[in-house]
Amino acid sequence: MADTQTRRRPVTTSSPAPALSRRALNRATLERQMLLSRSARSVTEAVEHLAGMQAQTPHTWYTGLWTRLAGFRPEHAADLLTGRGLVRIPLMRSTIHLVSAADCLELRPVVQPVMERGLNANFGRDLAGVDREELAAAGRALVEERPLTFGALGRLLAERWPGRAPGSLAQAMRAWVPLVQVPPRGVWGRGGPIAHTTAESWLSASVTAEPSPRRMVLRYLAAYGPATVMDIQTWSGLTRLREVVEPLRPELLTFRDDQGRELFDLPDAPRPDPDTPAPPRFLYDFDNLLLSHADRGRVITEDYHRQAYGPHGPVPRLVLVDGFTRGDWKITGQRGAAVLTIRPYGPLSGPDAAAVTGEGARLLRFAAPGAESHDVRLQPAP
Repeated sequence: MADTQTRRRPVTTSSPAPALSRRALNRATLERQMLLSRSARSVTEAVEHLAGMQAQTPHTWYTGLWTRLAGFRPEHAADLLTGRGLVRIPLMRSTIHLVSAADCLELRPVVQPVMERGLNANFGRDLAGVDREELAAAGRALVEERPLTFGALGRLLAERWPGRAPGSLAQAMRAWVPLVQVPPRGVWGRGGPIAHTTAESWLSASVTAEPSPRRMVLRYLAAYGPATVMDIQTWSGLTRLREVVEPLRPELLTFRDDQGRELFDLPDAPRPDPDTPAPPRFLYDFDNLLLSHADRGRVITEDYHRQAYGPHGPVPRLVLVDGFTRGDWKITGQRGAAVLTIRPYGPLSGPDAAAVTGEGARLLRFAAPGAESHDVRLQPAP
């Protein structure tokens, strides 16, 4: 688990907060996201540095590790899932995240208010009068006897709470009790039911009794900063984080973006030169880089917004060129042939086109190693 508990020396400054351009924010974020150059970190080290990776799809997040880590192979993460070193559990924004076992136990209690807010908004009326402790105990006994899908869990709970919607009862368990999705769900090349058990049972350990939003904020800045308070709230789903950030102010640096918004950062965090080269990178559909800031303009371009992607999916998989969104990609397969199709938003220079297709060829070999042929197709720019 990443160590950020060490107290930092107070930062003192009397001059106005310096400005950071969009490119400066872009390069700082890419460096911390391991997207300027692939990292030699282990899978566990990388996932902990990121404070988790959004992973509600069973497998697309493997691409997120491949694009960040030198020499990554799917079994490096799959073996950790089956060995219980990594788990998939609802966390930030109440979405499924891939985290280390240690971070599962630390972070899940921090986001408990997020889980309860979502439950109350969507199922609160149907759960009125249900005894929380009684339901949690009954549900724990069921999923610790054997992992269950939410459908099966809800039906069993409804036998004890007749007249309540089974789905609501299952969602209450999801919010009130830390539940992990168990393998083979999420294991590369395999499928399985979306079955759950408790984090404590799966990991043979208890979640922390002392959740620390302060520590979460510092870890966020290490992986996503410089950032505003709203950025941190967007990523985590928590509210009122100004109350957490303000006491940290003496330990942090402050900047402002080109809109005048105040940004916070760790004094020793990397902030590369804005002209640092950024190689092409292929992002998966729910990549943290795209979802972890209130203002996504440090990566997302106007060309992206002009694509009018549907709000309900499918979520595009994006290509970064010079650090910014310049197109999307998809892989299709038929009769032993794997095809990667790249759709740019606009014209690419000759060197950029060559770099994108070269990186695409490497991605295709990773994603479809058993295909008889690999074909990268760069569509003409509109």
